[in-house]
Amino acid sequence: MAERTFKESFKIAGSELVDAVKKLVREGNVRRVIIRQDGRTVAEFPLTVGVIGTVLAPMLAAIGALAAVLNECTIEVERIVIVEDPAEVKRA
Repeated sequence: MAERTFKESFKIAGSELVDAVKKLVREGNVRRVIIRQDGRTVAEFPLTVGVIGTVLAPMLAAIGALAAVLNECTIEVERIVIVEDPAEVKRA
């Protein structure tokens, strides 16, 4: 088995930012979350499997502060996928 990463992005309203990040953290296969506005990176948070509440709380507080000032933003998510066939890793 091998790991493969891929990125996806989606636009959300600033008021939905904290809930969207919480949902991504719960999914568990997210390696990094990047928050962008108008093409500029506003914040970048690396995530690991072992993220716990004490580490997550300050990150969510920072995201909440960003949500207060951002009208619309893009969340870029880097995900990890476990691939059974190593040949698929080379194709990506």
